[in-house]
Amino acid sequence: IGHIDLVAIDRHKVYVTNAVKHFKFEPRGKRRIHSKPNAGEIQACRWWLDKELDLVKPNLVVALGATAAQSLLGKAVPITKMRGDVVEREDGLRVFLTIHPSFILRIREQEDKEAERERFLQDMRKVRKLMAG
Repeated sequence: IGHIDLVAIDRHKVYVTNAVKHFKFEPRGKRRIHSKPNAGEIQACRWWLDKELDLVKPNLVVALGATAAQSLLGKAVPITKMRGDVVEREDGLRVFLTIHPSFILRIREQEDKEAERERFLQDMRKVRKLMAG
């Protein structure tokens, strides 16, 4: 069961996209290891995200991670400190900040992983309430 299913967010009311439209990676043997996009790469894809926002016209956007937040807000923000916050842009769009779910997968200690997963689910419950109201 996915995180979105666990908190009863209706998938039909959600549009999912990526802030950066390419997969940046470093080859390691036969594997491709994800590499975080830089500010220039984020900015280069911003027009695309803006067009999607113009078409979808959401009343709330959930920024999953630092890259999404930077693209949506135009500047880097401390996700771990601001997670759970709603930032209103100059154009009135509400942006909910939280971690990217892949962050949970990279946590090695099981107890820490479970705690972070629960925090993420709490964030998604906040999103559900914001969507309803």
